[in-house]
Amino acid sequence: MEEKLQKLKDLLAQYQDLRHTASLLEWDQQCYMPHGGSESRSYQSATILRLAHETITSDEVGKLLEELTPRVDEMNPDSNTARLIKVANRRYHKLTRVPAKLVAEIAETVARAHNVWVDARAESNFAKFEPYLKRIVELRREYAGQFQPYDHVYDPLLDDYEPGMKTAEVQKIFAALRPQQVELIKAISAKPQVDSSFLYQKFDPQKQWDFGKKVITDFGYDWEHGRLDTAAHPFTINFGRDDVRLTTRVDPNFFNSAFFANLHECGHGLYEQGSAPELERTVLAGGASLAIHESQSRMWENLVGRSLPFWRHYYPRLQQEFPAQLGNVSLEAFYRGINRVEPSPIRVEADEATYNLHIMLRLEIEIGLMDGTLDVHDLPEIWNNRMEEYLGIRPADDRHGVLQDVHWSGGMIGYFATYALGNIVSVQFWEKINQDIPDLPAQIEAGQFGELLGWVRENIHRHGKKFEPQELVARVTGSKIDAAPYMRYLRQKFGEIYGL
Repeated sequence: MEEKLQKLKDLLAQYQDLRHTASLLEWDQQCYMPHGGSESRSYQSATILRLAHETITSDEVGKLLEELTPRVDEMNPDSNTARLIKVANRRYHKLTRVPAKLVAEIAETVARAHNVWVDARAESNFAKFEPYLKRIVELRREYAGQFQPYDHVYDPLLDDYEPGMKTAEVQKIFAALRPQQVELIKAISAKPQVDSSFLYQKFDPQKQWDFGKKVITDFGYDWEHGRLDTAAHPFTINFGRDDVRLTTRVDPNFFNSAFFANLHECGHGLYEQGSAPELERTVLAGGASLAIHESQSRMWENLVGRSLPFWRHYYPRLQQEFPAQLGNVSLEAFYRGINRVEPSPIRVEADEATYNLHIMLRLEIEIGLMDGTLDVHDLPEIWNNRMEEYLGIRPADDRHGVLQDVHWSGGMIGYFATYALGNIVSVQFWEKINQDIPDLPAQIEAGQFGELLGWVRENIHRHGKKFEPQELVARVTGSKIDAAPYMRYLRQKFGEIYGL
């Protein structure tokens, strides 16, 4: 058995290496590649991803899994070996249903589409991106079709990012959450609005960069195994636990944009850096799912970074960096300002109370695109109408509307729901963390994050992909994904800020 197991591990390591190489090509494209390089990059990405697909779907991998799987019953079900075989089986049996030619065509298409999206977004011209998105939707439908029969055509796409979750489960969670969030937003809108005008001034980009970098260093991000760059849309990417890279974008006229993006992406980066070393170059390495990943980024961004204890520590330093802008703004006013609830057209700049409505809109559109009830050509109008319905605002142009997110240009249909799920899970974890670390607010106020990082490393990060998301949440909190803690948090926080 040991010889066969080692052979399987060797093949899976090759697969991981190829996937990480494809990620490196993607990072370079978004950060440094010359604008005219997309054609060549599309072929390179397609070749690498085709080779990765052929590696994990090979007859040799299938035969090894067939021989090793019966032995799992003899093992500790939570052991790395048992979980490795289980996750590899799941990955193998899903990917063997997808032709390598289709994998390559998707990779080639999205590599070309990305730069077109960048240009279309800059020009606020959806028509320029429309034919590429139409082809991406067609390819994702073809991909989903490989998994028939299914309960819903969207299920295989959601499962790529949230293993084991079904469309109906997410819709049920969102259906229960939406009216509660709408009710909260209405209650807030009836109260006097807090002032946040001081956040919209000239903030020196280099000082913003340095201050954000200082804070994520304090959080525990390891610069020996990471870096920070700029991109059109902030993201985190890794090529193994020893090379985890963050990106951000800096707005010289708005403080929140870069700073909270830094904290958010740092949360993702800490998760990847915290995966157990023994899982490296296996299919168990990295985050359990994108919702669990998002729970970590939203924890550091919002539950830590938008909290009053956090700013009791960091606000005096921020005032020193920007005395003209913030010198006469009190801590209380600053705290209220960064937590202002106001419908915004931009998802990544949305406040905590309205953010999930952005996600629900996108989920409904994606489902409509997949089941054929919506057409790509109509998306700008559909988007604007639903933004007006859900948030009472209408985007001024495509750049601030349907073109604002990078995800569709990368073929990542099925991704968006994980953001809202991550918000929910972050507070479930947070309640448990505060039970286990009762003086956590005092530690945050002192700028001490070691015990918090140690807790998430021990309970979440080190496990990698050993446990499916619902299983991991239940292991940590005692229940599956539950929106009740999240709504308690929102009502308490914004009740205090707005006097509800």
